[in-house]
Amino acid sequence: MLDLIIRGGEVVTPWGVGDWDVAVQGEKIVAVTSPGTLTDDVGRVIDATGKVVIPGGIEPHAHIAAPIMGPGNLKTAPPEQVSRAALFGGTTTLMDFAIQYPGIDIGQAIQERTSVWQGNSYADYAHHLMLLGELPTHILESLHEHIEDGFASVKIFTTNIRPPEMTGEPRMVGMGHLHDLMEQIQRHNGMLLVHSEDDDMVQHMYQKLAVEERNEWWNMHLVHSNESEDVSFRRVLRVSEWTGSPVYFVHVSAKEGIQAIGESRAKGMPIYGETLHNYCCFNADNYKEENGMKYHTYPSLKSEEDRQALWNGIVNGALNTMATDEYCTSWELKIQGKTVRDVTGGHNGAETRVGITYSEGVSKRGMSLQRFVDVTSANAAKIMGLYPRKGVIAPGSDADIVLIDPNFKRALRMDDFHITDYSIWEGFPVEGWPVMTILRGAVAVENGELKTSLGSGKFLPRKVNPEVTNRPAC
Repeated sequence: MLDLIIRGGEVVTPWGVGDWDVAVQGEKIVAVTSPGTLTDDVGRVIDATGKVVIPGGIEPHAHIAAPIMGPGNLKTAPPEQVSRAALFGGTTTLMDFAIQYPGIDIGQAIQERTSVWQGNSYADYAHHLMLLGELPTHILESLHEHIEDGFASVKIFTTNIRPPEMTGEPRMVGMGHLHDLMEQIQRHNGMLLVHSEDDDMVQHMYQKLAVEERNEWWNMHLVHSNESEDVSFRRVLRVSEWTGSPVYFVHVSAKEGIQAIGESRAKGMPIYGETLHNYCCFNADNYKEENGMKYHTYPSLKSEEDRQALWNGIVNGALNTMATDEYCTSWELKIQGKTVRDVTGGHNGAETRVGITYSEGVSKRGMSLQRFVDVTSANAAKIMGLYPRKGVIAPGSDADIVLIDPNFKRALRMDDFHITDYSIWEGFPVEGWPVMTILRGAVAVENGELKTSLGSGKFLPRKVNPEVTNRPAC
């Protein structure tokens, strides 16, 4: 007896899009077949007529219960809040960061994340490692143990991001340490995530704007500039050429970043790039609105030309994933900073990522459904070592399944959201939206109601396929 059949929908699979029936037994998909070929001996049949059926979304870049840069000891929203909202938005897996600060080892960083997440998530989850500042030899030498244990990805920064008085713990990894880290990543088949900006240029612009008395937040794109992204990406890529290390550039924000990634992939290098759906939908002119700092995520919004280039990259293949850089705070904190030096970055995007990408990509730009699945789920699963357990509707994969209603056509309202007290997407017109989410065979969201319980989410250890780390595989 089958537990669940999803029938009548337009099902998106790696081998095509069709009107197939999807059968679920326990937590797994057991069959994808022609209509009418499955037994009627089933626990429940879901009628997906008129809906698009996709694998659950994978959010590859989220800062959850994370320290907020700046004064005080504030943190972003915790797993129970973000994972609940994510399920409403069609995302079934979240990936955040176990942060290795100076003075603690990687094992302690993992223990901290375990204590935060275990039993406190509605969605499945995994952790990248994050290494800050100078990288001691003992940290680099221990890295292989944690990659072997299923923590397959490591993030670093090439900048401290904010000016010294707002930075807190130094984040920037110098080029020498980056080289040594890349050697370890290449040797042990990991994936390196890089927040890539040129710190000299960033810090110079903070100082220059202060002298010129142009500190207003709407000048943020002059600090975190196209030139900075271009110079830094190319430095990182040169070290990648020397070491053979794969690189996944987080939050690509400029056309120059896209170009640098494309040139390296053309050489056969294992280079990948994500962008953010807010970068694709807003530009630096939006900063000039009243409370326009609400749009800011580091590095920064760029020009309208860059915005269009990012959409082109997502639709046509120059970029690999759509992420959010989830960093959920209250409205009061989000608008508290008024200058380039003290604005709080990030936004609450995990709930809107899948729907906005469908609406803007598929409905309005003609992106294929298979490409839509690639950028919201499959590519993240492949690059981060979750495929084919996650990111695909196929026999043997987890039954993480989302139904999208393409006839959902209206402006988003605050009661459409399930986290915090504001959204940059309030009033945004959409065409198509997730209406049902299934996590490992169990209906998690249906008819606008949460059907699952806190703690139902599982931790996911990961191993990256060597094909992904040795060539541009997706």
